[in-house]
Amino acid sequence: MADKRDYYEVLGLSKGASEDEIKKAYRKLAKQYHPDMNPGDKVAEGKFKEVNEAYDVLSDPDKKGKYDQYGHAAFDPASGFGGGAGGFGGFDGFDISDIFSSFFGGGSSSRRPNGPVRGDDVRLRVTLSFEEAVFGCKKEVQYQRIQKCPDCNGSGAAKGTSAKQCPDCGGRGQVNVQQRTPFGVMQTSKTCDRCRGTGKIIETPCKNCRGGGYVRASKKLEVSIPAGIDDGQGIALRGEGSDGRNGGPAGDLTISVNVRPHAFFERDGYDIYCDVPVTFADAALGADLQVPTIDGSETLHIPEGTQTGTTFTLKNKGVQVVNSKNRGNMYITVVVEVPKGLNGKQKDLLRQFNESCGSNNHSKREKFMKKFFRKDS
Repeated sequence: MADKRDYYEVLGLSKGASEDEIKKAYRKLAKQYHPDMNPGDKVAEGKFKEVNEAYDVLSDPDKKGKYDQYGHAAFDPASGFGGGAGGFGGFDGFDISDIFSSFFGGGSSSRRPNGPVRGDDVRLRVTLSFEEAVFGCKKEVQYQRIQKCPDCNGSGAAKGTSAKQCPDCGGRGQVNVQQRTPFGVMQTSKTCDRCRGTGKIIETPCKNCRGGGYVRASKKLEVSIPAGIDDGQGIALRGEGSDGRNGGPAGDLTISVNVRPHAFFERDGYDIYCDVPVTFADAALGADLQVPTIDGSETLHIPEGTQTGTTFTLKNKGVQVVNSKNRGNMYITVVVEVPKGLNGKQKDLLRQFNESCGSNNHSKREKFMKKFFRKDS
């Protein structure tokens, strides 16, 4: 990974850039190097991939934290930090009970030791193309979750054995202790040290989960992305997160969406904006233009004398509203392209044309000049 550029450098940012700064820089560069804007340009294609890779890491708080601390080594399997971006590594060197105390809140004296505990939610980020977000799609995702050990079905005990009731707490997970205080002898309860609050003792632990009853595993899932979803939005899949304990429900899988910018279209909510260049002659004489929409080519009539910056509305040609048949609008803004590199004959013709127009054809300019010179005099 020594040949990789710094992700902040790729996006033209300094370390510590805000989420908005990262997103703004990404949108600008992704549009600049978009393959549709640079057909056949392998250098631009490489830049586009590099920009997307940098954004994938820096837009994710977890990945960004790892990158800020370890750099590219955080996602290098050979570095010992637990594998590629989005990887989780193994359990080596960790006490399994410590892991589950963070996942399930173990050790709390206020919780019933054998009561049902909901599993953790799992968060995932998916990057979509502009078209995938507009029309919806199916995406196969792979993620890590905590699930019941398949060898012991969550009991933590080796096959053919079972956990026994803790003799110290009688299976309650709590023991009573007496303390002498200035106010007399006080009796309180605390988590049983022997069973760590579980109320059970596993004499022969399962080798697969080392007595924890749960393991970290990879899961693949095909997810339906609804049409009209926008950048920064997300979907939740109930019960697809980590398994619960003691009969508790599983957590959810929450998927946050990143949408790559389009080469020509800009999206604002469910409306789409597009700048369309037109020739000087078409703007002056009027014309029927073929303009792009998300549904394909559409005929747009522009009247004679159309000025640059004029915006036309195509009703119901925008993005479909999520879980609805309604759609936003498409806004086409005309940009008049002034000809350059004229030869002598063309210049003479334009001068003759300009002289023949007179002041009536340049009313805005005439009004501006009159106001300017009146103010200046």
